[in-house]
This record gives sequence, structure tokens and C-alpha cells, in this order.
Amino acid sequence: MIRAVIFDIDNTLIDFLEMKKKSLGPAVDAMIAKGLKMRKEDALAKIYELYKRYGMEYKLIFQEFLKSVGQSDYKILAAGIIGYRSRREVKPYPGMVKVLHELKKRCLKLAIVSDAPNLKAWMRLTYMEIDDMFDVVVAFDDTNVAKPAKLPFEKAVAELGVKRQEVLMIGDMPEKDVVGAKAMGFISCFAKYGNKEVKTGKSGADYEAERPEDILVIIDKINHGKLSD
Repeated sequence: MIRAVIFDIDNTLIDFLEMKKKSLGPAVDAMIAKGLKMRKEDALAKIYELYKRYGMEYKLIFQEFLKSVGQSDYKILAAGIIGYRSRREVKPYPGMVKVLHELKKRCLKLAIVSDAPNLKAWMRLTYMEIDDMFDVVVAFDDTNVAKPAKLPFEKAVAELGVKRQEVLMIGDMPEKDVVGAKAMGFISCFAKYGNKEVKTGKSGADYEAERPEDILVIIDKINHGKLSD
């Protein structure tokens, strides 16, 4: 019986990679307009290369980028940051808010376990106007360890006050969300809509959601042995 649902944030509640893509283009355009001597395509490729090295949450990415290409300049840096922020748009996946409301209607407890820093996690939830829907939010600064380590999950389930086997964990990264959930004894659900690179049936999860609405179908199957309408 599922009594609580734990969500990751990035690429589970929001299309984080698409948000980055839409924000980085204007950022590079702004830097070029202020003197950056690079082709846009080359600049974007370099930034993504640095993200792979430092992580997608790295807050000094533009400083590191300009340093790496030998063009450190506060005028260019300021333009890049402003350009990025001007187009940053945090939106939930289509249908996700409706799913969350339905889960609350069913009196299920909702939680977040995210590797994002606390402030960024809360800002994303607040941007989407869904911050009040979660009973528990555990972000990186709460434990200082990342998934699939048990500590973030243990903190969440302790605050939720449910048994481990009553938890459904939903996330887009098999090596973090699925592995972590299984180690805890949760039921795992792979958010396939947020990670198209993993082939169907290869996530290792107990269930896979092709779209947010599938979450309701999965819960009905577990709790009642039937599909939802």
C-alpha cells in the first residue's frame, strides 16, 4: 500500500535540461554582444563541457567559462548572467500539477529528495507554485550527501512517518533514484519522460512512467490492483 510519494525535482517535476538550454542561448548571445570573441556554437559546447566537469548546479559556470577561454571580463560576465536570468523559466511538466493535486486529494503524503542545494530546490518549487504541496523537502544541504546514499532518503521517510515499503520513489536517474530507492526498500518508479536516453525496461525500476499521469496509474495498480481511468 502506497502512503507516501517521494519525488526528485530536476527532470522529474521540471524539464531542467530544457530550462538550461533556453537560458544558455540568450546568455551566450549577450556575452557575444558585449565582446566575447567566440562562435555561439563553440561557446555553448564549452559551457556544457564545464557542466559535465563541475555539475549542472555549478553556480560559477560563467566565471569558469570566461576563464577557460581567456576572456575574463566583468562586463561580459554581467551580460551573461543577466541574459541567463532573463530567460530562465521554471515550469512543471505538462500534467504534473494535476497529478500532485490528485495525490493530495487521495491523502497521500508527498516529499522531495533532491541533490540540488536547499535554496535552489526551494526556489524551483516556489517558482512553480507547488512548494506548499510537499510535507517534507530534503535537499543537499540537509545531509551534505548525494543520492544514492541512504541518509537523504532516511531523513525523508523518518519525517514522513511511514514504513519504507509504503513509499514510492520517482526520479529520472537510475543510478541515483532507482538504486537509492531499492536500497531503502521503497518501490521505485523511473521518470522516463525526464530521461529518454535509458531504454524502456533498462532502468532497473519496479515501474516506469512515460508521462506524469502514469504515476496515478501505477499507484492504483499497487494499491487496488487495477488501472485508473
